[in-house]
Amino acid sequence: MSIYGFSFPTDIRFGPGTRHEVGPSLDSKGVTRPLIVIDKALLGIPVFQELVEELKTGREAGVFSDFRSNPLIDDVTKGVEAFHGHKADSLVAIGGGVAMDVAKAMALMVNHPGSLMEYEDGLPNGRPVDQEIPYLVAVPTTSGTGSEVGRSTVISTMDKVKKVFFDPKLLPQRVFADPEVTVGLPASITAATGMDALTHCVEAYLSKGFHPLCDAIALHGVTMIAKALPKAVKNGADLEARGQMLAGAMMGAIAFQKGLGVCHSLAHALSQICETHHGLANGVLLPAAMRFNSDVVPQRLADLARAAGLKDESAESFIRWIEELKTEIGIPKSLKDINVSADQLDTLADAAILDACHQCNPKDCHRDQLRAIYQDAFGG
Repeated sequence: MSIYGFSFPTDIRFGPGTRHEVGPSLDSKGVTRPLIVIDKALLGIPVFQELVEELKTGREAGVFSDFRSNPLIDDVTKGVEAFHGHKADSLVAIGGGVAMDVAKAMALMVNHPGSLMEYEDGLPNGRPVDQEIPYLVAVPTTSGTGSEVGRSTVISTMDKVKKVFFDPKLLPQRVFADPEVTVGLPASITAATGMDALTHCVEAYLSKGFHPLCDAIALHGVTMIAKALPKAVKNGADLEARGQMLAGAMMGAIAFQKGLGVCHSLAHALSQICETHHGLANGVLLPAAMRFNSDVVPQRLADLARAAGLKDESAESFIRWIEELKTEIGIPKSLKDINVSADQLDTLADAAILDACHQCNPKDCHRDQLRAIYQDAFGG
């Protein structure tokens, strides 16, 4: 057996009201000029207005929200300029995966030389992450990406090609996971982000490599999401379901340090070319991606069926359950239903094969196979 390394270092404060601990956490570190990186849409919502004002009380807190819903490199550049302009000494990321990704990329570039793209994961002769990272804390507001416990960030080039930047130093030093802040999330966003979290757990469990800790976390994440997601979509005020989804999303992100798979490569291309919400893209594509994998990992898919609580513990049953879950929570059935046209499938396949996630997929795939999966998800 080879030698492996396992690491789960994130300091997480979990539960209703933990958002109120953010300010004292900053104080305990002696930082007084935080820059709050927050999704623009959240600034008009009372719970987040109150949190921002709370963080400004007794501190010289600034706010940065000038970034796109699919962030590009110049969004990060603007953020770093805002950090230095405010003379900030720390970062508070409040939002979904976008705010988390922007804040982590900003944290990387505050003290590192050169361009962000010189730090791309796997880049030959890329620059090392060897400078100080400012104190960074995270308050997740959706239960999807789990980026608050991830050691990577995804930022696109100016021509909208997604790039991954990975280093353990990019982990937020503290996470404040408060299910109360997710209560007002619309049902459609709850469903899409929930499918993102489910896809993370599923693909992490199926991905190549040896990581039994991540495998166990991924399986239990599926169990939690299977029970909680329909409840959270049906009743947004169900705090227990909201908390279970927040935990399930974090488990998915912790698990996918093992790797992801073909569904994510397909979804990244869909977001890049059609500007589809990432979680929605995963939700639409997941059954077709699992059908593609089913002949090489039938037992692993059966394990996932068991984790989801299905009586029929088989690969076919698990894929059928995903389809039924999509219908129950309002995820569109096919690519046609989200306005993807048949003449875009070749372009999507060309982009998806360039994405690195499919390299961890349990079944090797080439461009024409990706095109076939898109065709399956398109509907005929």
